[in-house]
Amino acid sequence: MARLFNTLAQRRDTWSGWYANSKLAVLVLGSLAILLSATLLQVSFGAFPLTLVDAWYTVFDPDVLFSVDVWRAFLLGDEIPKWFTPRQHVVWNIRLPRILVGVLVGANLAVSGAIFQIITRNELASPYILGVSDGAGLVVLLTLTMFSGLLPVMPVLAALGGGVAFLLVYAIAWKNGTSPVRLVLAGVVVGTVFSSVQRALFFFIDNLGVVMSAQTWLSGSLLGTDWAQVRIALPFTVLAMILAFVVTQELDVLLLGEDTADSLGMPVEKVRFAVAGIAILSTAAAIAVAGLVGFVGLIVPHIVRNIVGSDSRRLLIGCLFLGPALLVGADVGARLALSPIQLPVGIITGLVGGPYFLYLMRKKENLGEV
Repeated sequence: MARLFNTLAQRRDTWSGWYANSKLAVLVLGSLAILLSATLLQVSFGAFPLTLVDAWYTVFDPDVLFSVDVWRAFLLGDEIPKWFTPRQHVVWNIRLPRILVGVLVGANLAVSGAIFQIITRNELASPYILGVSDGAGLVVLLTLTMFSGLLPVMPVLAALGGGVAFLLVYAIAWKNGTSPVRLVLAGVVVGTVFSSVQRALFFFIDNLGVVMSAQTWLSGSLLGTDWAQVRIALPFTVLAMILAFVVTQELDVLLLGEDTADSLGMPVEKVRFAVAGIAILSTAAAIAVAGLVGFVGLIVPHIVRNIVGSDSRRLLIGCLFLGPALLVGADVGARLALSPIQLPVGIITGLVGGPYFLYLMRKKENLGEV
């Protein structure tokens, strides 16, 4: 009888795993479809209009896709090949970098949000609610306005600022341990202080152009992004994503709770801080090139978790695809909604994320602990 129950349990686990994987596959394919559609729309509209067919053939032009010289120019900053046609130049050197930055930012914010929610066991956690984004944002704003020579290492500086903010949050929330509510409240306090310092900086800036640029950055925007931003964010994004998937087993154990993780021999605090460092680096890479784009790190993990469950690997994979699809789609909406006026993408994510968050509050009785 025991063998029969074990066999049934194994079959149930196999079926559950297959079902979760199939839902993950649907999520990934749906996200790719949204991302491709948004890319073609983004590439088609502008002062140099293209049909969707022309956009398709230009984006997937094999002469560009498989050219070593082209990718050396894009990723290393070399000179653009002289054989580029005007259409190829507009699509590949002006419009596609904005999409690629959106992909990197969306992936970073979604994955970092998922990690923060796991290590705090709090579904209200995100880089913004925990104050990490405001700490990183303060450093980025200082770099933009006073130390522009440090722009190439801005993600590293932003990570340091985010790390300091997270340490402050943890120190404030600590009282013989932490709790989801205390972490969120401490994050609100730290975020408010850092945000106030950011606004105070504007009173010390004399250059109106710098003020406008910083204001756009605070709103969260992909306007004016090019391959320079891709080169800044890409290496840090790749590093953060690799490290995030390396620690999925540790994330699963942390999700069980501190007592269980401790009983399994895990040094909980050390692992939590190490994993938080990965999320902070990911957040910093996004903020350094796009500014304060809100709600992506909060909402995307919720959506993915509701579809594929709480398994860390599936959750991170889903966030890795849905985050870019949501952000690039929102950027297309920001660009086309009031054309020719282009709204910062952070406004669109806020308009979408706010109502969704209210929906979660109304739907769930115990919103908070994962």
